[in-house]
Amino acid sequence: MAISSSASVSMQARVPATVRVSLQKPVSIFNYGKTNLSFNLRHRTPARLTISCAAKQETVEKVSEIVKKQLSLAASQQVTAETKFTDLGADSLDTVEIVMGLEEEFGITMAEERAQKIATVEQAAELIEELVKEKDA
Repeated sequence: MAISSSASVSMQARVPATVRVSLQKPVSIFNYGKTNLSFNLRHRTPARLTISCAAKQETVEKVSEIVKKQLSLAASQQVTAETKFTDLGADSLDTVEIVMGLEEEFGITMAEERAQKIATVEQAAELIEELVKEKDA
C-alpha cells in the first residue's frame, strides 16, 4: 500500500531566502536572489521535487524564438524553458550572439559575468525579467 502526501509552496522574495520542507528527510530550497520561485513537493516512494520556471510564459516563448533565429533552427524545432543551448548545438560564440539578440530585443544590457552563466532558455528568461524590472525601477 502506497502512502501519498503532497505540499505546495509558492514564495516571492527580494532577498535570498531559504525554505525547509520536512517529510521524512529535510529538503532545502535556496532562492539565490530570484524574485519568484515556486515548487511542488510530492512525497511518494521515492520523493519527487518539481520546480517550475519563475519567468513569464511570454518571455520564455520570446527567448525561444530568438534562440531559434540565432541558431537558424527549423520552425518545427521544439525549444522549451528547460532546453540547454548546448543541446541545440550552440558553442560559446553562438551563446554570445544569442545574448546580443536578447539584449537588442528587450532593450537591456547583461553584465558579462551574468551572461556567461546562462545555459538554458529558462535562465535567460529569468535574467531578462530581472533586468527589465531593474531598468523600469
